[in-house]
Amino acid sequence: MSGRGRWRDGRGTLVVGAGSGEPVVSVPLEIAASYRARTKGLLGRDTVDGAMLLTPASGVHTFGMRMPIDVAYLNRRLTVVAVRTMRPGRLGLPRLGARHVLEAKAGAMAGWGLRAGVRVAVEQTGM
Repeated sequence: MSGRGRWRDGRGTLVVGAGSGEPVVSVPLEIAASYRARTKGLLGRDTVDGAMLLTPASGVHTFGMRMPIDVAYLNRRLTVVAVRTMRPGRLGLPRLGARHVLEAKAGAMAGWGLRAGVRVAVEQTGM
């Protein structure tokens, strides 16, 4: 699905590296598209299986988080604008051009090859 699509809360797969000539990585994905789901995000969790997509979103905070996380800011075309690791209790300023935010366990995104300039795909599989 393109960045212009409408997602709903549920599950899916994040595909990293398709069409880049690099190995393709498929990551389990939780999609938080409603205000309530985006507000909750990863708060109160000790871990995340794969990643969480917050949409629409251009920034996040880690107040109330129990773990450090990787944060990737995506533009409308699902191209990574920036990737940062955030410790609990931090405020991430909104990124210019960001339309979606991916969150994952700290260190995970480097292992997936997720970095600025990489385009991802999102396949929603259900609720």
